[in-house]
Amino acid sequence: MGTTAPSRPTTRRDHRTDVLPLHALDGLPLTLVHVTGRHPPSRGPVLLLHGAGVRAELFRPPLPRTFVDGLLDAGWDVWMGNWRASIDLEPVPWTLDDAAACDHPALVRAVLAQTGARTLKAVVHCQGSSSFVLAAAAGLLPEVDTVVSNAVSLHPVVPAWSAVKLTRLVPLVARLTPSLSPAWGVRSQGPVSRAVTAVVRATHRECDNTVCRLVSFTYGSGHPALWSHDHLDEATHAWVRGEFGGAPMSFFDQMARSVGAGHLVSTRPGLPPDPVAQAPQTDARFVFVAGEDNLCFLPESQQRTFEHFARWRPGRDALHRVRGYGHLDVFLGRHAARDLHPLLLEELSR
Repeated sequence: MGTTAPSRPTTRRDHRTDVLPLHALDGLPLTLVHVTGRHPPSRGPVLLLHGAGVRAELFRPPLPRTFVDGLLDAGWDVWMGNWRASIDLEPVPWTLDDAAACDHPALVRAVLAQTGARTLKAVVHCQGSSSFVLAAAAGLLPEVDTVVSNAVSLHPVVPAWSAVKLTRLVPLVARLTPSLSPAWGVRSQGPVSRAVTAVVRATHRECDNTVCRLVSFTYGSGHPALWSHDHLDEATHAWVRGEFGGAPMSFFDQMARSVGAGHLVSTRPGLPPDPVAQAPQTDARFVFVAGEDNLCFLPESQQRTFEHFARWRPGRDALHRVRGYGHLDVFLGRHAARDLHPLLLEELSR
């Protein structure tokens, strides 16, 4: 165990929050955030995993009712993992392979050790989802019995402009900076950050939140790309200014190669170089969620992974393509607790 602690405060003071340090299998510091409510849990553990360049607090935006509240009220024992892409940890170069092989097995084992449970369920988002599903499909997570995956898993399909940025711009930008960060909208980190921010301010005029505009430039093709402004209330739109940090060019390079191949590609020993060339090495049931308005990863991403699983084990898994929602408003949307969270909670209870 280490001594890593979150560098930013939690956003939900009505929860009890305990932060547990641990290490990935390669020694990198990680943390688990254990959240409890008014009553002790009556069900088993659920592990929540964030995407790239954010943190576990992603699941607790400043809304009257969050997905974490829904889990607590349903009796689940809630654990949120900060894997190596978290802005609550020291920034390091990383790939999805690193997270799949080293972070997620360690986080799963730590939750089981803390709770005494034999299995757990997981709700995973974006690159937390891609890397977690990669680990599960490789047989590295036998203790997981249910996975709810949002946005993307084994088949990243992106808008045309995103593909151009990945293939043409990423190699050029990688020569100038080791990472891209929407946080450049609130704090400059040198001439490259100032130049990128200036370009984004000139080309993204959808709102006055520069971090929000940089998020769209970095991760998608829309104006905005990760949510609809109509879905975010004023407090949440302001809150995102402090919730996005950098993602390394090593990640964008892997994503460019994966988009070109039509599926995740891996180069790490112990992981299949082509994870869709074989049957998933897991008994877990998967629920794939895709917002029809997602302009970061198109809904075909989850459609293709669902079809891959269905070829090997028809009838076991589920796909939900959700109208009116995109990438992150699944968790940040002002009405997500009414429109979407009951579906996710129902799937966890099956």
